[in-house]
Amino acid sequence: LDGGKLDMQHDGILHDISKNISFPLSLGGREAEMSFPSPPTHPDGMLQCRPSAGEEESSLGSTGLVSHPPTSAATGAIPEDTHFVQKISFPPTWIQLLNPSPSLEQRVMRDRAITQPQQCPDQLPSTATAHSAPLTEMKSNPRVAPAAHRSYCLRLSHELLSVFLPPEYDVVGYHNKSQLSSKPRDVLQMGKSICEGYAELFEHMCSLAGVHCKKLSGHAKGYGYETGQTFTGDSDHAWNAVYLEGRWHLLDSTWGSGSVDDSFTKFTYRYNEFYFLTHPALFINNHFPDNSNWQLLKTTLTLKEFENNMLHNSNFYMLGLLAAHPETPIIQTVKGKASISVDCRSGMLFMFKLKGTDEQGLMTLKKHGMKLDIYPQKTGSHKLEIFAKPSKAEASDDVYKCVLEYVVECESVDKAMRFPKDLHQPVGPSWFSERQGFLRPSHREPVLHTNDGRCSLTFTLGKDISVLTSLHTDGSSLVEDMGRRHVLQIRRGNQIELKVHLPHAGSFVLKIYSKKKSDPGNYDYIFNYLIRCLNTEVKWPAFPQRFSKWLQDYEIVEPLSGLLPANRNVQFKLKMHGIAKVLVQAENTYHPLTQNRGFWEGTCNTSGCREVSVMVHENANHTFYSNVLKYEVETQ
Repeated sequence: LDGGKLDMQHDGILHDISKNISFPLSLGGREAEMSFPSPPTHPDGMLQCRPSAGEEESSLGSTGLVSHPPTSAATGAIPEDTHFVQKISFPPTWIQLLNPSPSLEQRVMRDRAITQPQQCPDQLPSTATAHSAPLTEMKSNPRVAPAAHRSYCLRLSHELLSVFLPPEYDVVGYHNKSQLSSKPRDVLQMGKSICEGYAELFEHMCSLAGVHCKKLSGHAKGYGYETGQTFTGDSDHAWNAVYLEGRWHLLDSTWGSGSVDDSFTKFTYRYNEFYFLTHPALFINNHFPDNSNWQLLKTTLTLKEFENNMLHNSNFYMLGLLAAHPETPIIQTVKGKASISVDCRSGMLFMFKLKGTDEQGLMTLKKHGMKLDIYPQKTGSHKLEIFAKPSKAEASDDVYKCVLEYVVECESVDKAMRFPKDLHQPVGPSWFSERQGFLRPSHREPVLHTNDGRCSLTFTLGKDISVLTSLHTDGSSLVEDMGRRHVLQIRRGNQIELKVHLPHAGSFVLKIYSKKKSDPGNYDYIFNYLIRCLNTEVKWPAFPQRFSKWLQDYEIVEPLSGLLPANRNVQFKLKMHGIAKVLVQAENTYHPLTQNRGFWEGTCNTSGCREVSVMVHENANHTFYSNVLKYEVETQ
């Protein structure tokens, strides 16, 4: 107590267990209230009293939840020279009487169902009895809570250590371990520690709660681990094993409480439930105990196998990913190419970084995962990171998380596979583009190869969708406006055709955007294709320039080229609806087009012209025309 006030700053812990009720407490003749979860009626519920100088330390609680020191039993008031330790002790025999709320009970049962480990080996590790009571002693020990409630005690201890009262990871002390103490009392007083302190404190808390627990040591693929590295020397990490409901379980309170940054200078609290009662087959991914029995696996791994195994971190499993191929962390390229795939249930988005960039690969989304082809542009070793996030992630969690790391060994470079900077990953149509209304694509592969520099793609569109396209490449004068003019849209009902004419040979990116027709906002990027042409003789002009009055369901039958021949008669055939008149203007000459079965047709001579325009008269009662198309004419 400080000035007659009880420090309840961590009262939120109790709210996770049950509703609070208040008790009157006499503080040196002054009245106060203290909140505890209900029902707190067991005599072991207690406060610890720190005596004044010369007095012996005593524990309050032998006759009720809060009792008084013998010196004040007659008056029922606490002497003013007596003050309490700030921390409140809740033994397991008090906790076992709690009536957990349904939400907590459902939560614990859910966790137990998800993380239920397999049976431990028939013979418990030989070290199990060296540091803890035998099972027969556990059964007769009154300090051991019944099995039905030990899971609650265990979760409370874990969340106290990882969520509500976590020590800060000592990033400074990590580099000077000789001056650190991992004793539970020192960890609590200092408020910071490393894994040894976390593990010893958790072991101590479990002993108070009557849960059989052991601190384990070994090697871990944690901070500073490099893919493919070997482990030598003493162990570098500590964690715990607990005995619950007839079997051993594994957990890591250090990794469950947060993480450090890449420079190992800052610790961030971030509760990670994956490391609470983790299945041994998953725990072995990044924890290798000194005693192999504590792997809790029927077939244990050697240290060499542990080093060579692919690391699937907690994000991999928490996001519901199923498998990755290849299953070795080091990949050799074949003719400059390496392929990776990840399997998942559905609805997952991916991205990658090869040496910090995504410009040296081709990623495609699949219905149940993704495929990635890597083309390193330099020989040697390359770090490959793969990230993932749910497609329906909440805004607060809308970040990609690293799920896999590989080392790609490249002996030769495929110089033909260079990707434009504007290529956006993933490439090609997928379940994501279908969700945006682009159905039944004519080309499902992400790369289109053309010999004559032309290609055509078709889709079935969802309702009320407006489409915008553009073509991009490196090292050319293809500005944004010209990039749009090299792609022509043709709409027929709910079908859309995209005609592409390349200006020259090379690698191009066809980007596709969309929005609701009824939405006045901007277009959203949906997906892109990679188009490649090796024919150096290709040189297609852009399509004619379209103005705002040219609607998306209008169609140009001819001429498609935006560059007309000089001194020629050019045939025009356009499909437009809701139009009263159409004129083709060549310099000062106007050529009317006639309507024939839904098409406007006619001819125009380009002699002496530098450009030709198509104008429409939308209403017969109006006197003005609107430009819809513009062509250029070849110079003589």
